[in-house]
Amino acid sequence: MNELPFYRPQGNEIELFEHAYRHQLPLLIKGPTGCGKTRFVNHMAARLGRPVYTVSCHDDLTAADLVGRHLIGEGETFWSDGPLTRAVREGAICYLDEVVEARKDTTVVLHPLTDDRRILPIERTGEILHAPPEFMLIVSYNPGYQNLLKGLKPSTRQRFLATRFDFPESELEQQVLISETGIEASLAKRLVTLANALRALKDHDLEEAASTRLLVYTATLIEGGYAPLEACRAALVEPLSDDQETVAALMDVVEVTFGG
Repeated sequence: MNELPFYRPQGNEIELFEHAYRHQLPLLIKGPTGCGKTRFVNHMAARLGRPVYTVSCHDDLTAADLVGRHLIGEGETFWSDGPLTRAVREGAICYLDEVVEARKDTTVVLHPLTDDRRILPIERTGEILHAPPEFMLIVSYNPGYQNLLKGLKPSTRQRFLATRFDFPESELEQQVLISETGIEASLAKRLVTLANALRALKDHDLEEAASTRLLVYTATLIEGGYAPLEACRAALVEPLSDDQETVAALMDVVEVTFGG
């Protein structure tokens, strides 16, 4: 049996996911970038023994990218399923990451799958697919990064169960770093202390907070023999800002909190 992707629960999210899957209900996961939303979905997919189709949503994502389109090959046209359609046909999990980044008209195709019909009409082929019990639709986004042009419509949001993620508590985040990278406990503690100091600056200078993902990158470099201060610069500070003054200020925090 394959080992499950590492994941440590923060609350009752595993129980909620299992209930949603069992009762064929769609799930919305809200939380900051890099806090473990995608890892959680992959963990649960493996736990339930279901394949997962992950779509990283973006400004140019269309309904056809999800559902499918006709392609031309060897002088004839043929239909090619998109990831949403494949997930429905196979009874898989379809995960739309950062769904608010997709074009507004894209989410309309999700509506028939998120009510008691659980169908996917494919207009271009005339098919109507009925989702099997094993199919599950999951979407995620970062509420803190939204603006007026990139919110999830209430009419869409209210079709989902919802749960909110945040960065783990310090002790749990340390466990994540140790498990993911093998780093010593003392270094994991210092990195988490640093991350919390940087997160306190988020509302002042940064669009995004220092994520657990970036902490894992930093720990990986340090565990591999890279100089700790330079690892913090390359994996934690530079990804947070392009502004040189902000980077310099963040490095001051690194040197005080981590460098000593």
